[in-house]
Amino acid sequence: MSKSAAITINNEFSRVKFLKGRTPETTDEEARDAFALLSEYRDGGVYIAHYSGFSEWERHPQGDEFVQVVEGSTTLILLEESQERRNALSAGQMLVIPQGVWHRFESPEGVKVMTITPQPTEHSVEHPEAK
Repeated sequence: MSKSAAITINNEFSRVKFLKGRTPETTDEEARDAFALLSEYRDGGVYIAHYSGFSEWERHPQGDEFVQVVEGSTTLILLEESQERRNALSAGQMLVIPQGVWHRFESPEGVKVMTITPQPTEHSVEHPEAK
């Protein structure tokens, strides 16, 4: 795709498959079709995802992450100063996750999200403070 081409978010969601029942143990291979890269951006990219369930913990040591809920809802849990801060987000809402903050998604009913995610991304199935 040309760097100057317009991207229609809803059209791009037709390219991904709904992943039902995501868990922290879901493999990259199992989740692959539920995620898509829309565009490279700085040291990462603009991504979309469509799934229900619960993600593993993740963090981005090189920059902040932008999360926009396009459809559905999620609870985005940030681990700040050893406390889990729960952020209920629904369609049209966004949150910026500060650089290096561990976070995870709880989306039992399903969610479509768009993110601007710096790389690399670190992942943890276990609670980060239990390591």
